[in-house]
Amino acid sequence: MPTYAYACKDCGHAFDIVQSFSDSSLTSCPECQGALRKKFNSVGVVFKGSGFYRTDSRDSKGSTVSAAPAAAPAPASAPAASAPASAAS
Repeated sequence: MPTYAYACKDCGHAFDIVQSFSDSSLTSCPECQGALRKKFNSVGVVFKGSGFYRTDSRDSKGSTVSAAPAAAPAPASAPAASAPASAAS
C-alpha cells in the first residue's frame, strides 16, 4: 500500500499516512480540522545503470529498429534464369 503525504492549508501540519488505492483522500486535518491538501513527491523508482536503455541489448553491428510496420512479403515470381557458366581455359 502506498504512503501519501498531506499538509494542512490552515495550520501547516504535515504528516504521512499509508492508504489503499481504493481509499478516498483525507479532507480534514487531525490537529485543527482544517482543509488538507495532498502533497506530491518525486517518483520512488529511479532507473540507473546499464540495462535500461534502448542500446544496451543491441549487438555491436548496430542493428536498427524500424518505426514503420513490416511490409508484407512480395509474391513469388518466376525463378530467375541462371547465367551461363563460363568455361575455364
